[in-house]
Amino acid sequence: MAAYSVNRRAVARARRLIEARQYVLESDWGDVQPRTDDENRFLASHSWAEYAEWHLGLTEGAEDETKARYGFVYGDFRRIHRSGLIACVYRAAEWRHKNVELAAHRLLQLLDKTRS
Repeated sequence: MAAYSVNRRAVARARRLIEARQYVLESDWGDVQPRTDDENRFLASHSWAEYAEWHLGLTEGAEDETKARYGFVYGDFRRIHRSGLIACVYRAAEWRHKNVELAAHRLLQLLDKTRS
């Protein structure tokens, strides 16, 4: 099983999006999460650094500037999705990636606090 570290730049971007109210509170993550075509379109007009900021996890040992390097996407490349954060918490907990789980949980708490 791959090991992940927390992508601090992604956490910072997520915080900025929450503070700017660039979020979707209700969505079906299975329908809105980025697919391969979405990722390829994004990468055609954005840098790998920008792509990385949409992923809370960095795969240890994977090459930079490859899709394998980045995991736990939390938004649709425009806005953060509450359902995306929930999916990150759940998947990280399921796969025992505690640091990513806690980072996603803290962002979810911030989002819920901000919206109220």
